[in-house]
Amino acid sequence: MKATATRPKIVVTGDGRGVVGHVGARLLADVADATGLTSAFSEALAGLRQRQGGHDPGRIAVDLAVMLADGGEAIADLAVLRDQAGLFGPVASDPTAWRTLSQLDETLLAELRAARAQARQTAWAQHAETHDQAFPQVSVAGQIVAGLILDMDASIVLCHSEKESATRTWKKTFGYHPLFCFLDNTGEALSGLLREGRAGSNTTADHITVLDQALAQIPDEHRHGVPILIRSDSAGSSHGFLAHIRGLREQHLDVRFSVGAAITEPVRQAITAAAGWVPALDTDGELREHAEICEITGRFNATGWPERTRFIVRRERPHPGAQLSLFDTIEGWRHQLIATDTPPGQGGIQFLEARHRAHARVEDRIRCGKNTGFGRFPSRHFPINQAWLLLALTGIDLLAWAQNLLLDGDLARAEPKKLRYRLLHVAARLTRTARRTRLAIAAGWPWTKALVTAFGRLAALPRPAS
Repeated sequence: MKATATRPKIVVTGDGRGVVGHVGARLLADVADATGLTSAFSEALAGLRQRQGGHDPGRIAVDLAVMLADGGEAIADLAVLRDQAGLFGPVASDPTAWRTLSQLDETLLAELRAARAQARQTAWAQHAETHDQAFPQVSVAGQIVAGLILDMDASIVLCHSEKESATRTWKKTFGYHPLFCFLDNTGEALSGLLREGRAGSNTTADHITVLDQALAQIPDEHRHGVPILIRSDSAGSSHGFLAHIRGLREQHLDVRFSVGAAITEPVRQAITAAAGWVPALDTDGELREHAEICEITGRFNATGWPERTRFIVRRERPHPGAQLSLFDTIEGWRHQLIATDTPPGQGGIQFLEARHRAHARVEDRIRCGKNTGFGRFPSRHFPINQAWLLLALTGIDLLAWAQNLLLDGDLARAEPKKLRYRLLHVAARLTRTARRTRLAIAAGWPWTKALVTAFGRLAALPRPAS
């Protein structure tokens, strides 16, 4: 056999000096400073500081969020930041971080949520001042969806040990069943609620809590000045939750809903009698083969639904392995029903159905979130895990702000895993000359220019007033 040498021979030593890793994580830490998140967290947790010379609890919380955004999975992963003091400054020890998390009761978590909202307002204002284009808008089927889109969904997080409030789930697994709300425009994680594993999928009170917390995260000029669409699967179609959304209009919020709905016997009869089916649209606006839609509003008894709710049914030839009801099997189509209170004249049914189908993106957000902190909870105690979830959502926000404010092209749309592989985990040489600290990234690294440009844009961001 002929040997093939494809790699240069190397000699490994451990005496390198001035080399640091995870340089891109410093970008996230600086984003926290530039948006005022660090100072807002410090103010919210000022009462926890035991002595002036000790670690700032707000800074500890930010360091944990940065660590989670960087791909850390446990508090021990703070060592990556702590052991590079020249890059990240003083970072708290693991016991100090544990102690801070254990002190975050519901009152302090509410203060941290308010601090996140304050920093979000700054980040959005910075985007408006530094970008020519308007606030990011969602495009569906070749059309722009005006305003903000809030996607709500729940997901099971498995636990492999006994943790407080971890229970058997509806999927016959064991763990938690948190509920989330993401902003589809930017990928920000607006709110999340950690719940027992046995928590219901369509619990009205939980949906109201998560939605209200999400709306509180949106700056006033956007919350009251632009249309807001609430999207959910059938778990968000409880009549109490939809009535709450409708009631938000009394607070001068322009909110609408688009939710999945159950296919009951009256609905089946309406589908069977329906006529006027039209082709569904793909995400690019092209006609979708073997998929049709039809509006069945007024063809069945819709008692309990908010007034002027419209119902659109979609049918498509089932793909191999699709789970079908007996009705689907008989008809030879797989059916899905959506309910929306978007009035006629604000988009045809093809657009409204495609707009709702884009709700599936929230599943990707949650999948990425499970690799950004909330896929693994560190403690046996439920309050600590609640605090961990909030910091994981904060880490997701830092990634989203960095992308929207500092990056371009594919990197501005990349999932966290790609960002870590290309930017966040980059190594560089750290030197100090003339009282200045210089960070030199390898000239041959394909994404060096993008990272250097990002740091330059960061330095030019307008800072919030003290």
